[in-house]
Amino acid sequence: MPEDYFGEGVAERYDESSAEMFDPAVVDPAVDFLAGLAGDGAALELGIGTGRIALPLARRGVRVHGIDLSPAMVAQLRAKPGAERIGVTVGDFARTTVEGSFSLAYLVFNTINNLTTQDEQVACFQNVAAHLQPGGHFVIEVGVPQLQRLPPGETVRPFHVSPTYVGFDEYDVASQRLVSHHYRMVGGELEVISMPFRYAWPAELDLMARLAGMTLRERWSSWHREPFTSDSRKHVSVWRKPA
Repeated sequence: MPEDYFGEGVAERYDESSAEMFDPAVVDPAVDFLAGLAGDGAALELGIGTGRIALPLARRGVRVHGIDLSPAMVAQLRAKPGAERIGVTVGDFARTTVEGSFSLAYLVFNTINNLTTQDEQVACFQNVAAHLQPGGHFVIEVGVPQLQRLPPGETVRPFHVSPTYVGFDEYDVASQRLVSHHYRMVGGELEVISMPFRYAWPAELDLMARLAGMTLRERWSSWHREPFTSDSRKHVSVWRKPA
C-alpha cells in the first residue's frame, strides 16, 4: 500500500494551496473534455481528492465514482455541496476495485506519478482496463519530465519561488524518480513536505496501455486539444479499450 502523504493538515489546506487549479479557466476545459468522452456512461476518477474535477463533472450529469488513498481528502470532498451524488472508495487506486463498469476513467494533475514504481503504474492501467466497458476510454493528464531544463550534473529544478512558498523537484534520472520539496509559511511557522514521485515518458505510458489491452486514441498538450509537440510541458492522453 502506498504511503498517504495527504493527511489532515495537507487536506485542510489543499484547495487553498492549489487555488490556481480550481480556477474555472482551468477546470472547465477539463470537465468539457471528460464529459464528452463519458457520454451517457459513468466515470471513474482515480485520486479523486477533494473533488476539484468530480464535482463539476457530476453537475454536468455524469455519474462519478472515485477512489482515493486519503480519508482526510475524502472528508474534505464530503463536506462540499453536491458530494452526495458521488460515490467514493478509500484505497490504492492501482489495485482497488469497485462495483460496476465505466465508459471513462481518468487521472488528472500528475496523479499517475504518485505511484512510485513501474509495477504500480502498470497495475493501474490493468485495473482501469478491468473497470472499463468495451469501447471505454482512459485519460491521463501529466507533465512531461523537464530533464532538458536540467544543466549537466545538476539534479534540482525549482518550480515555485515566492516570499511564502518555495518548491523544487529533486531528480534521480537513473530510477525515473523525483522528490518534490515544499517549504511554506503556515501561521508564521515553516512547513516542510517532501513527496516522492515516479515520472514516465509518453511512450512508456503507451506501452503500459498496450499491456493492459488498450491503444492510444489521441494525445494533446492541453485540455483545449492543442497539438502535442517536443516543447509541450504536459500531455493529455486518451487510450481506448477495444469495443
